[in-house]
Amino acid sequence: MRIIIVANGHEFVLEVGLQEPVLEIKRKIEQIFNVPATSQTLAVSGWELVDGLDMEDYPIVKEGTKIDLTINPFLQSSFNQHEKIHIIIKFPSRKFNIDVDRTDTVRSLKEKIHIIDGTPIKRMLLFFSGIELDDEFRNLSEYGIREFSEIIVFLKTMNRLRDNPPIRRLSFKVQTSSSLLNGASIPLEMQDSSTVNELRHLLLSSKILPREDYIFIHKQRIMRDNCSLRWHGVEYGDILYVFKGTVSRGGY
Repeated sequence: MRIIIVANGHEFVLEVGLQEPVLEIKRKIEQIFNVPATSQTLAVSGWELVDGLDMEDYPIVKEGTKIDLTINPFLQSSFNQHEKIHIIIKFPSRKFNIDVDRTDTVRSLKEKIHIIDGTPIKRMLLFFSGIELDDEFRNLSEYGIREFSEIIVFLKTMNRLRDNPPIRRLSFKVQTSSSLLNGASIPLEMQDSSTVNELRHLLLSSKILPREDYIFIHKQRIMRDNCSLRWHGVEYGDILYVFKGTVSRGGY
């Protein structure tokens, strides 16, 4: 499909595939304009596109969609201070590579793993060289993580998860798009065990939203109807985005 890249008031058309990673699109832009991918930020409707996802992860991106390109000269000039490194994320049965900054925290690494793999953040235990990365606010560099370091991911068992409070009351907001209720911000309270389907039913039955098909997104990842807010890692004060549409992808 064709998308329109908008930069400094100028527009140009770029051909992309639905399964093409955001990072690959940045590399195409780098070849055209000689702007390093690390200095680029792509966004649609104010919503940043994450390197680890494909275009099909963004249902609002369709043929002819305009995507804003912001070039950050600070990122380019301070590349050595915020150097991107490639590390290996290894699960018991699979592994994949991921790009991170040396200054990223353990928490931000867990969030990136969640975006790429879908693993709930609360179930992750990360280890490097036999040491658990147990302080989520420490930088990766403080643990000695460098280029091609291998991070082992173990999952907390269900018994360990039961040690956590079984149910919490969450206060969060549902943010609509500009074409839906003029971009309204809707405050809600629900139990963290509530599913996305239950959230949808609440909004429809209360007539907060018109009766349509909707997609809910948390931290730039499409939410699954039959999974709970807790499973998606929704925390107090988070924002969930809602768009009209449906998802009919294999494996979803």
